[in-house]
Amino acid sequence: MKTRRIFDPDFKAKIILEELTGVKSAVEVCREHQLSSQVFARWKAEFLERAPELFATPRSRGDEQQRIAELERLVGRLTMELEIAKKASSILTSLSTRNGR
Repeated sequence: MKTRRIFDPDFKAKIILEELTGVKSAVEVCREHQLSSQVFARWKAEFLERAPELFATPRSRGDEQQRIAELERLVGRLTMELEIAKKASSILTSLSTRNGR
């Protein structure tokens, strides 16, 4: 039984760029790395499809940072509410034990 080879993303990007920049042809890349042309074509299509995401990152990071800040504020508020509830509970418990209840 033949085992599947696993290629890391850096390797995939390197060989796709070799073909896109004209350093090597797709056939040369496939032959050199013993890849099928279908696998190479799939990697290339995925590379080209996801390339615009590189330029969209700053806007989405701003949205992510805003969401993180909002969640941190929520955690802070809930932490304060929990501390207040603990203090109130301990005060009520101590009052009830003093009164013999």
